[in-house]
Amino acid sequence: MGFAETFKALSAPERREILVLLKNGRMSAGEIGSHFEMTGATISYHLSTLKKAGLVLEEREKNYIFYELNASVLEEVMLWISDLRQTNDQAGESKE
Repeated sequence: MGFAETFKALSAPERREILVLLKNGRMSAGEIGSHFEMTGATISYHLSTLKKAGLVLEEREKNYIFYELNASVLEEVMLWISDLRQTNDQAGESKE
């Protein structure tokens, strides 16, 4: 998992909406798909992209696959952005 995959996954509004859905708990692909007007194959593609980026985890139970949010990757990105912001803020302070 790298930032390139993470930012690519976050670039699509549908995938961001899937993450919002998953913040309330794990869901099956069918449950996720019921919130969108797109084919099952398209939902699978979005879930695969999110999974490849490490943003979601999957767990198999009998005939179902459940997806859940992997907050640790989001935390890593937020820490990186926060660090970048602090560096930028500090650079601005030294110019004053």
